[in-house]
Amino acid sequence: MTVKLTPLQRRKYRTRNKVRANSLKTGRPRLSVHRTDKQIYAQIIDDRAGTTLVSASSIDKDLKEKLKKGGSNTEAAALIGKVIAERAKKAGVKQVIFDRGSFIYHGRVKALGEAAREAGLEF
Repeated sequence: MTVKLTPLQRRKYRTRNKVRANSLKTGRPRLSVHRTDKQIYAQIIDDRAGTTLVSASSIDKDLKEKLKKGGSNTEAAALIGKVIAERAKKAGVKQVIFDRGSFIYHGRVKALGEAAREAGLEF
């Protein structure tokens, strides 16, 4: 039995495979970003080892107190970007591949990416 994929699902798989292959080829870990209506999540993944090196999200206990509206605004995304960059530096990661998933580079995803760049991550 075969499962019929929608065009959006096919695009997601194709994009994910390209990003993952690029991460494996260059040896850089990838900064994966996921957002929902209320939260935003970021993690740095080493595809060669198949492990998550560092992560940060708007539901972390220490960050939740700093956020006024949860993770649903660009200020929260910028804070998560700074935190993930700081944690990455502690883990020895300086260069990453930015993986925005199926989200366009706009709004909260853009704020997270720019904050991570300003804090010292290269991508």
